[in-house]
Amino acid sequence: MEVILIQDVANLGYKNDIVKVKDGYGRNYLIPNRMAVIANDSNRKQLAENLKQQAHKMAKLLADAQALAEKLANTVITLSAKANEDGKIFGTITTAQVAEALAAQGIEVDKKVISIEPVKTLGEAVATAKLHREVKAEIKLNVVAE
Repeated sequence: MEVILIQDVANLGYKNDIVKVKDGYGRNYLIPNRMAVIANDSNRKQLAENLKQQAHKMAKLLADAQALAEKLANTVITLSAKANEDGKIFGTITTAQVAEALAAQGIEVDKKVISIEPVKTLGEAVATAKLHREVKAEIKLNVVAE
């Protein structure tokens, strides 16, 4: 079954993509939760018209995401965490902490688009922000003891 995604779905596709899914997944999950519609002729024509009208908006969003990615590439965030003498952190660094530190520097990034591997030791780490379907930015973290 082919469906047109109404919103971004993790590990499946982005908004306005036409994807092939199993019948049960489409009919029992995606369509009832208003994440997708069936890709019939009328919905495909409507999608084509919507994409045509949104082309300039998408170009502006892409440009904004690229500008933000350049700003993030030059940014180093210092986060403090409780740690023992060996440099092992009690707990971990979270995406919310990264988003708050970016906000303190005047860069607004939603914590939902940030992903980070578990940070368990002091030192340098890297977080990734997925700003647009085509733009990913790396955020350099410097973790220090409190």
